[in-house]
Amino acid sequence: MMEFSGHFAGENMTNIVKIAITAAALALAGCALPQAPVPGEPLEAVRARLGAPTAVYPMPDGQMLEYATGPFGQYTYMARIGQDGRLVSWEQVLTGEKFATIKIDRATKEDVLRTLGRPAEVSRVALRNYEVWSYRYKEAGVWDSLMHVHFDEQGVVRQMMNGPDPRFERDGKFGL
Repeated sequence: MMEFSGHFAGENMTNIVKIAITAAALALAGCALPQAPVPGEPLEAVRARLGAPTAVYPMPDGQMLEYATGPFGQYTYMARIGQDGRLVSWEQVLTGEKFATIKIDRATKEDVLRTLGRPAEVSRVALRNYEVWSYRYKEAGVWDSLMHVHFDEQGVVRQMMNGPDPRFERDGKFGL
Protein backbone atom coordinates (compact mmCIF):
# COMPACT_ATOMS: atom_id res chain seq x y z
CA MET A 1 0.00 0.00 0.00
CA MET A 2 1.30 3.40 -0.91
CA GLU A 3 1.48 6.16 1.68
CA PHE A 4 1.37 9.88 0.92
CA SER A 5 3.14 12.51 2.89
CA GLY A 6 1.06 15.38 4.25
CA HIS A 7 2.60 17.83 1.78
CA PHE A 8 2.00 15.61 -1.25
CA ALA A 9 -1.60 14.82 -0.20
CA GLY A 10 -2.35 18.51 0.34
CA GLU A 11 -0.89 19.41 -3.04
CA ASN A 12 -2.97 16.67 -4.69
CA MET A 13 -6.12 17.91 -2.98
CA THR A 14 -5.42 21.47 -4.21
CA ASN A 15 -5.04 20.18 -7.77
CA ILE A 16 -8.24 18.13 -7.51
CA VAL A 17 -10.15 21.19 -6.27
CA LYS A 18 -8.74 23.30 -9.14
CA ILE A 19 -9.76 20.64 -11.68
CA ALA A 20 -13.26 20.38 -10.17
CA ILE A 21 -13.74 24.16 -10.27
CA THR A 22 -12.54 24.34 -13.87
CA ALA A 23 -14.84 21.46 -14.90
CA ALA A 24 -17.82 23.12 -13.19
CA ALA A 25 -17.09 26.45 -14.89
CA LEU A 26 -16.87 24.76 -18.30
CA ALA A 27 -20.13 22.89 -17.69
CA LEU A 28 -21.92 26.11 -16.72
CA ALA A 29 -20.51 27.91 -19.74
CA GLY A 30 -22.15 25.26 -21.93
CA CYS A 31 -25.56 26.31 -20.50
CA ALA A 32 -25.07 29.99 -21.31
CA LEU A 33 -26.33 31.67 -24.43
CA PRO A 34 -23.93 31.50 -27.36
CA GLN A 35 -21.60 34.40 -27.89
CA ALA A 36 -23.59 37.45 -28.99
CA PRO A 37 -23.57 38.07 -32.73
CA VAL A 38 -21.66 41.07 -34.04
CA PRO A 39 -23.38 43.91 -35.95
CA GLY A 40 -22.68 43.54 -39.64
CA GLU A 41 -22.80 39.74 -39.62
CA PRO A 42 -24.97 38.26 -42.38
CA LEU A 43 -28.28 36.63 -41.47
CA GLU A 44 -26.88 33.15 -42.22
CA ALA A 45 -24.05 33.67 -39.70
CA VAL A 46 -26.50 34.91 -37.04
CA ARG A 47 -28.71 31.84 -37.53
CA ALA A 48 -25.68 29.53 -37.52
CA ARG A 49 -24.50 31.03 -34.22
CA LEU A 50 -27.89 31.26 -32.46
CA GLY A 51 -30.03 28.62 -34.15
CA ALA A 52 -33.61 29.03 -35.28
CA PRO A 53 -35.40 32.03 -33.78
CA THR A 54 -38.58 31.54 -31.73
CA ALA A 55 -40.32 34.03 -34.05
CA VAL A 56 -39.60 36.33 -36.98
CA TYR A 57 -41.33 39.72 -37.26
CA PRO A 58 -41.31 41.68 -40.53
CA MET A 59 -40.16 45.27 -40.14
CA PRO A 60 -40.38 48.17 -42.61
CA ASP A 61 -36.57 48.16 -42.85
CA GLY A 62 -35.89 44.40 -42.59
CA GLN A 63 -36.89 41.87 -39.95
CA MET A 64 -36.65 41.17 -36.23
CA LEU A 65 -35.58 37.73 -35.00
CA GLU A 66 -36.85 36.78 -31.54
CA TYR A 67 -34.86 34.45 -29.27
CA ALA A 68 -37.17 33.97 -26.27
CA THR A 69 -36.27 31.94 -23.18
CA GLY A 70 -39.90 31.73 -21.97
CA PRO A 71 -42.36 30.86 -20.74
CA PHE A 72 -40.36 30.76 -17.50
CA GLY A 73 -37.26 32.60 -18.70
CA GLN A 74 -36.68 36.25 -17.88
CA TYR A 75 -34.80 37.13 -21.04
CA THR A 76 -35.75 37.64 -24.67
CA TYR A 77 -33.12 38.64 -27.19
CA MET A 78 -33.98 40.44 -30.42
CA ALA A 79 -31.75 40.52 -33.49
CA ARG A 80 -32.62 43.32 -35.92
CA ILE A 81 -31.71 42.38 -39.49
CA GLY A 82 -31.55 45.20 -42.04
CA GLN A 83 -32.77 45.18 -45.64
CA ASP A 84 -29.25 44.21 -46.70
CA GLY A 85 -29.58 40.95 -44.73
CA ARG A 86 -27.02 41.95 -42.08
CA LEU A 87 -27.35 42.27 -38.30
CA VAL A 88 -28.04 45.85 -37.22
CA SER A 89 -28.45 45.26 -33.46
CA TRP A 90 -28.73 42.56 -30.78
CA GLU A 91 -30.29 43.24 -27.39
CA GLN A 92 -32.02 41.74 -24.36
CA VAL A 93 -35.43 43.42 -24.42
CA LEU A 94 -37.14 42.43 -21.16
CA THR A 95 -35.96 45.48 -19.24
CA GLY A 96 -37.60 48.44 -17.56
CA GLU A 97 -36.09 50.73 -20.19
CA LYS A 98 -37.58 48.75 -23.06
CA PHE A 99 -41.00 48.46 -21.37
CA ALA A 100 -40.96 52.27 -21.09
CA THR A 101 -40.85 52.55 -24.90
CA ILE A 102 -44.34 51.00 -25.18
CA LYS A 103 -46.73 53.94 -25.55
CA ILE A 104 -50.09 53.59 -23.79
CA ASP A 105 -53.09 54.41 -26.02
CA ARG A 106 -50.86 54.15 -29.14
CA ALA A 107 -48.94 50.86 -29.24
CA THR A 108 -50.63 47.80 -30.76
CA LYS A 109 -50.12 44.08 -30.27
CA GLU A 110 -47.88 44.06 -33.34
CA ASP A 111 -45.78 46.89 -31.89
CA VAL A 112 -45.39 45.01 -28.61
CA LEU A 113 -44.42 41.77 -30.38
CA ARG A 114 -41.74 43.57 -32.43
CA THR A 115 -40.45 45.32 -29.30
CA LEU A 116 -40.67 42.66 -26.56
CA GLY A 117 -41.41 39.39 -28.35
CA ARG A 118 -43.98 36.86 -27.30
CA PRO A 119 -45.41 36.99 -23.77
CA ALA A 120 -44.85 34.33 -21.13
CA GLU A 121 -48.58 34.22 -20.34
CA VAL A 122 -51.84 35.49 -21.83
CA SER A 123 -54.91 36.12 -19.65
CA ARG A 124 -58.04 38.27 -19.57
CA VAL A 125 -59.50 40.93 -17.28
CA ALA A 126 -63.26 40.52 -17.61
CA LEU A 127 -64.20 43.82 -15.96
CA ARG A 128 -62.78 45.82 -18.86
CA ASN A 129 -62.59 43.00 -21.41
CA TYR A 130 -58.82 43.43 -21.67
CA GLU A 131 -56.41 40.81 -22.95
CA VAL A 132 -53.29 40.80 -20.78
CA TRP A 133 -49.83 39.74 -21.93
CA SER A 134 -47.42 39.06 -19.07
CA TYR A 135 -43.63 39.14 -19.33
CA ARG A 136 -41.23 37.74 -16.72
CA TYR A 137 -38.12 39.86 -16.15
CA LYS A 138 -35.55 41.00 -13.61
CA GLU A 139 -36.65 44.48 -12.59
CA ALA A 140 -33.57 46.69 -12.18
CA GLY A 141 -31.58 43.51 -12.82
CA VAL A 142 -32.52 42.26 -9.32
CA TRP A 143 -36.21 41.61 -8.58
CA ASP A 144 -38.13 38.70 -10.11
CA SER A 145 -41.06 40.56 -11.66
CA LEU A 146 -43.93 40.39 -14.13
CA MET A 147 -44.91 43.21 -16.49
CA HIS A 148 -48.57 43.03 -17.54
CA VAL A 149 -49.51 44.74 -20.81
CA HIS A 150 -53.30 45.28 -21.13
CA PHE A 151 -54.92 45.49 -24.60
CA ASP A 152 -58.45 46.61 -25.45
CA GLU A 153 -60.68 44.83 -27.99
CA GLN A 154 -58.97 46.72 -30.85
CA GLY A 155 -55.54 45.44 -29.75
CA VAL A 156 -54.30 48.81 -28.44
CA VAL A 157 -52.28 49.04 -25.20
CA ARG A 158 -54.46 50.69 -22.54
CA GLN A 159 -52.35 50.15 -19.42
CA MET A 160 -49.21 48.47 -18.11
CA MET A 161 -48.66 47.21 -14.58
CA ASN A 162 -45.76 45.43 -12.97
CA GLY A 163 -45.43 43.46 -9.79
CA PRO A 164 -43.57 40.57 -8.18
CA ASP A 165 -43.50 37.21 -9.95
CA PRO A 166 -45.60 34.87 -7.75
CA ARG A 167 -43.40 31.91 -8.74
CA PHE A 168 -40.88 33.24 -6.26
CA GLU A 169 -43.31 33.72 -3.37
CA ARG A 170 -42.43 31.75 -0.23
CA ASP A 171 -44.22 31.79 3.11
CA GLY A 172 -46.50 34.60 1.95
CA LYS A 173 -43.56 36.89 1.22
CA PHE A 174 -41.92 37.55 -2.12
CA GLY A 175 -38.25 36.68 -2.46
CA LEU A 176 -37.75 35.74 1.20
